[in-house]
Amino acid sequence: MSTTFIATNAISTTLRISSMKSRAALAEATKEATTGRLADPGKSLGALAGRDVVLRAELVDIEKLVDTNALVGGHMDVAQQRVSVLIETAESFQKDLLAARNSANGGGIIAQPAGANLQSLIATLNVTMDGQYLFGGINTGVAPIADYAAGSPGKTAIDAAFLATFGVAQNSPLVSGITAADMQNFLDTTLQTEFADPAWGANWSTASDQVMRSRISTTQTVNTSVSANEPAFRKLAMAYTMLSDLGTPNLNQAAFQAVIDTALLGIGNAINDLAGVGARLGTAQQQTTDATSRLQVQSDLITQQITAMETVDPAEASVRVTNLETQLDMSLALTARIQKLSILNYL
Repeated sequence: MSTTFIATNAISTTLRISSMKSRAALAEATKEATTGRLADPGKSLGALAGRDVVLRAELVDIEKLVDTNALVGGHMDVAQQRVSVLIETAESFQKDLLAARNSANGGGIIAQPAGANLQSLIATLNVTMDGQYLFGGINTGVAPIADYAAGSPGKTAIDAAFLATFGVAQNSPLVSGITAADMQNFLDTTLQTEFADPAWGANWSTASDQVMRSRISTTQTVNTSVSANEPAFRKLAMAYTMLSDLGTPNLNQAAFQAVIDTALLGIGNAINDLAGVGARLGTAQQQTTDATSRLQVQSDLITQQITAMETVDPAEASVRVTNLETQLDMSLALTARIQKLSILNYL
């Protein structure tokens, strides 16, 4: 007759296996009592587990979009602020130009602030955030505008153009002999080409015409940056350059007024263009804000669905923890007593 089924070893093994299962169940019950959620949704939900996985994947995608929108929104806020500063500076400078137009030493008065405005414009267009150049278009890793200083491509080209046209350098006293008509012709033709393609791309800008386009929702993408190649920035650069680096302190009054009038027209057009740039940014900012609001509503709804599927009753989980602890204690106690049994005690 077989006695395996009543052997103490067999009983001990059965109790150990039971203890292991109880420990695993106790760990799950403890986790559920602590978190209020299913410890293993896949096992507990059965056929609904697939729906739970899909909802969690959608929630992750939405959270990524919300985070991206916050980053993109920050970039647009900085760009919008810089555009506003450029407009304010240009409007203030217009008043200075009108005051200097009929001044006997207008060229000497206006050259220095014009140069400062040009450097400020370059610094603005080269602003960075999170390691990206905000006005570089899709070329976010390279400063979009080259500095304007001795030896720079932009200044070298303008110096050469001025010398070729008038036969003297900008700092020569002989510029006083340049007529208003000749200066106007230079401004309308030769100088214009230095701020148009391909000279602009060769000497001034490494920005791309294509701007950053960001996905702000599951179904919507918008342009979320500005390129330094915008006409507004070129017009400002040209106006500030002609006022600061075409020998204005030594020009005769008629030629100087031709420069002033051309600069005033260019700055006025630039201000209008900058307002358009700001409007486009503002539209993109509003679209991003609205998209984020919709995403947050979606996130809340999905979270509610996930919670409804995965939530457990903490009180019921606590009761299970207590029962499992009791069962485990009893199992361990029985195992200990059985292990002490020996036939030698009865011989």
